[in-house]
Amino acid sequence: MYILLQGEFHSFLPGIEELQKEINFTLHEDGIPLTIEKSDSKDTVVEFRNGEGFISYGQTYHVYRAIGLFVQHSKEQATFMMKETPHFQTIGPMFDLSRNAVMRVDQFKGMLRKMALMGFNAAMLYMEDTYEVKDFPYFGYMRGRYSQQELQELDDYAFQFGIELVPCIQTLAHLEEFLKWDAAAHLKDTRGVLLVEQEATYEFLRKMITAVAQPFRTKRIHIGMDEAEELGRGIYLNKFGYKDRIDLMTDHLRQVKEITDKLELDVMMWSDMFLKLASNSGDDQYDMSTEISEVMKNKIPDNIKLMYWDYYHTEQEDYQALIAKHKQLGQTPAFAGGIWVWNTFATNYGLSLKTSEAALTVCKQEGIEDVFVTLWGDDGYENNYYSAMLGLQLYAEHQFQTTVDKEYWYARTKFCTGLDAKSFLQLNDLDDIPGVGSGNLDQTNPSKFLLWQDVLLGLFDKHIEGVEHDVSLHYQQLENRIKQSRDPRLELDFIFEVPEKLSAVLAQKAAIGIKLKTAYDNQQVETLRQIADEDLPVIIDKVKVLRNAHKKQWLTINKPFGWEVIDIRYGGLIARLETAIERIIDYSNGEIERIEELEQERLPFNANLDKTTGLGWSSYYYRMASPNVFFHVLPIY
Repeated sequence: MYILLQGEFHSFLPGIEELQKEINFTLHEDGIPLTIEKSDSKDTVVEFRNGEGFISYGQTYHVYRAIGLFVQHSKEQATFMMKETPHFQTIGPMFDLSRNAVMRVDQFKGMLRKMALMGFNAAMLYMEDTYEVKDFPYFGYMRGRYSQQELQELDDYAFQFGIELVPCIQTLAHLEEFLKWDAAAHLKDTRGVLLVEQEATYEFLRKMITAVAQPFRTKRIHIGMDEAEELGRGIYLNKFGYKDRIDLMTDHLRQVKEITDKLELDVMMWSDMFLKLASNSGDDQYDMSTEISEVMKNKIPDNIKLMYWDYYHTEQEDYQALIAKHKQLGQTPAFAGGIWVWNTFATNYGLSLKTSEAALTVCKQEGIEDVFVTLWGDDGYENNYYSAMLGLQLYAEHQFQTTVDKEYWYARTKFCTGLDAKSFLQLNDLDDIPGVGSGNLDQTNPSKFLLWQDVLLGLFDKHIEGVEHDVSLHYQQLENRIKQSRDPRLELDFIFEVPEKLSAVLAQKAAIGIKLKTAYDNQQVETLRQIADEDLPVIIDKVKVLRNAHKKQWLTINKPFGWEVIDIRYGGLIARLETAIERIIDYSNGEIERIEELEQERLPFNANLDKTTGLGWSSYYYRMASPNVFFHVLPIY
């Protein structure tokens, strides 16, 4: 399609030219006339009539979504008129850049282009230590940290689309990766929490906040402060004695606020610690019985925007109740939902879409102005940012629609990403397997634990016992479905290579531990030899293929730092499969009297498995691989 821009388009030209990399149109003097003009209304209107196009926009970022809408619909309709009204002042994803995966700058630019087409006007960059602080060389050392120049380059690129990049950092907890260094020992209370009430800590924070704010145009900053339950319980307790956590936190917050005030920054922070400390248990941010006292309300400094995060609740009533509790703290909060890309190779669309739909509906009703969707990467980020795009599109459509029509949302996803909704939803099937309740609402992650668990130890074998053959068949069929649905001509087709190869591995490996244990218990030596001579070597070969696919995907999207963590996992898996072969052969040859690992009774990893609709959950690779000590964190108090 050729387009001839007219009207007030010159300031948008650099961004529109960049969009040509994403969708099929070319700026040309013989193209369809498309007039762009500013409106006094906050609405965006996109029209096509008599062979001419018209865009009337309220805010800068609307233009880029409108360009996409014009290209999408003018190919299908000779005449149309669309009017969109934004519901939120700010909406966009939060990218976790701290759990090994630090997106390459060129990939981030591609993501920003897709965000512009979708209709986002902001993104948060979650960086615990993955940015440069010159006076602290161990801050982000060997972690792929962004330089000041890289962050400024990203900010410049986002700005041309009307997208605000907001740094999201940590100023109290979740600083394990910096505090692990000897050079930071003087700043440490517990493993991940800063030592408060000492000048060295606030000098560090001054330099840290100044460094992260400098590359960005925005005056907004997110200072974190979530999940700081260990505050005051380590070195602080030894040095200064006991002090109530709410007093420690609010005193610390005021000192951080003094730093941000001098830099003229507008502050956001996670709200969970206030709700936890107000609850009867002292640690439940979702306690519906929590009463917010005036004392608690008065402890929160002025001009701090609290951000309520929730990726769990599926009913609107729960969001209404929890937003009401935030309002009792003295303000209407910002909101952060989530697309479940973390702690798994899969993307849990069953849970993600149900929670998001409920949350976004209530956010509109309750006057929420700022909405973000988090893409956490806990425990290494084996998944990837692009697998969440169907969920991101849902958030974008909720910005401009009162009620989102599924067909329209799916069509927009296809246009903005090149992939259809069915392709994205297939990712859900990596975890939504036989034995899992409808919708996978209990956060089960078998695609991860069935891959990494040791075949001799079988820590999760009880979880699929009785459905193991169905599970194997499920993964075999899923491999074929993914393979048949792929189109290598599409830019993002590459993200399905890992799910396809993982399905091939799990079709063989998921049930092998049960087969091995059964054969051993029944003294079926021929079956044991078959496992050692045929089954396990095939699994090793398939794991190697998976590893290579995963490596290629990682290095396409992310900086190389952090891949070594995943690489070591694959190396350990292969080594343990080789050890299993050796031990089975030694046993079947009579060189050892028994295989002690197979003598052990199998127990479920999760003791309360019968109380869920899932197949269990583990957050950490090292717990899946072994019940023994991978590392030991010594107490520091």
